Amino acid sequence: MENQFFIDSDELSEEALKRKHRLETDPTCRTDHMQYMPGMDIIESDICKSVLDEMNSYDYSKYTAKDVMAALNHDHCTIEDFKALLSPAAEPLLEKMAERARLETSKHFGNTVYLFTPLYIANYCENYCVYCGFNCYNKIRRMKLSYEQIEHEMKVIADSGMEEILLLTGESRAASDVEYIGEACKLARKYFRLVGLEVYPVNVDEYKYLHECGADYVTVFQETYDSDKYETLHLMGHKRVWPYRFDAQERALMGGMRGVAFSALLGLSDFRRDALATALHAYFLQRKYPHAEISLSCPRLRPIINNDKINPLDVHEKQLCQVICAYRIFLPFAGITVSSRETAEFRNGIVKIAATKVSAGVSTGIGDHESKYTGKEDDAEQGDEQFEISDSRSLDKMYSDITEEGLQPVLNDYLYV
Repeated sequence: MENQFFIDSDELSEEALKRKHRLETDPTCRTDHMQYMPGMDIIESDICKSVLDEMNSYDYSKYTAKDVMAALNHDHCTIEDFKALLSPAAEPLLEKMAERARLETSKHFGNTVYLFTPLYIANYCENYCVYCGFNCYNKIRRMKLSYEQIEHEMKVIADSGMEEILLLTGESRAASDVEYIGEACKLARKYFRLVGLEVYPVNVDEYKYLHECGADYVTVFQETYDSDKYETLHLMGHKRVWPYRFDAQERALMGGMRGVAFSALLGLSDFRRDALATALHAYFLQRKYPHAEISLSCPRLRPIINNDKINPLDVHEKQLCQVICAYRIFLPFAGITVSSRETAEFRNGIVKIAATKVSAGVSTGIGDHESKYTGKEDDAEQGDEQFEISDSRSLDKMYSDITEEGLQPVLNDYLYV
């Protein structure tokens, strides 16, 4: 693959600027986003067609309040019921949806809320995704933590009491290869009971290696399931290949991962169709791999450097609540994560209804947990953050707030035998 332009510098080279302009203005100079690149596993899964057939035929304008009430009155939520719950007709009935969602959450999860924290270990990226703060053309401070720095960050986080960590990188095999991520997993296993990964998609044998290094689960954001819209947002890099990204969770399960998480970035395209596809992706995969632990994330697009270039479709909190409640009713056993992109007030409310997992002590920057967790001045080099967060509560504060809401914070409930 051609070298990308993610080198630390004040200005992009003239060559880089010209290539960037061509990618933005001339679709013919982009690679086919549906064509696999050399070295990518092709697993020929049957799930993609099932998801896309349902999404492409989804006409949410046809549903009525009667359809929504019928869905809420059914003991088992069908795909057709789920479509009704995601429709505009369900918005006036959100309170009833929340009641049903709260019942399902209590039935399957009790009053527990799981806590974790993310750790970004590198922000180099070889993709040009126009909405992302890490994309290779953005002028940000790039950084990759050494193993010593990774372990130091992990010690700081573990000392706070956290027992689950999610490791993240930018999408650059050159800067953050699979071996580097694997070594980070080995270090994480020394300090944490549960280790998740949110890194670039890899092949089955590479997921197997990362699982052997200590990773328990994999999260992949499809960003949008609308492949035509996806093409206009992902202009260069491995991430441009839509089907390879779609099959990432299945490859992870084939590689032995215990769990996988799904998400669309709500606001990039039609959020109702993306929410439908996200849940159906999880639904069909769980039917195929019934042993898998399935979870959903529900991020909305946050302000980023190129916000003015993508014309984001605003998704309001009420609509986000509708999506999360519909997820819970359709997939009662699935975990649902609400990130620190949302406000403390929203997260405090949604964990009482449908969400089962929240992050705490969050930083989306590189190498800054020492200063954020302890308040100590840290002269070490740091890398820029990927996006703005809204909820910056520490683990202690999050734990206290959840307890005050009458819920039980859980740091880990998994035992290795």
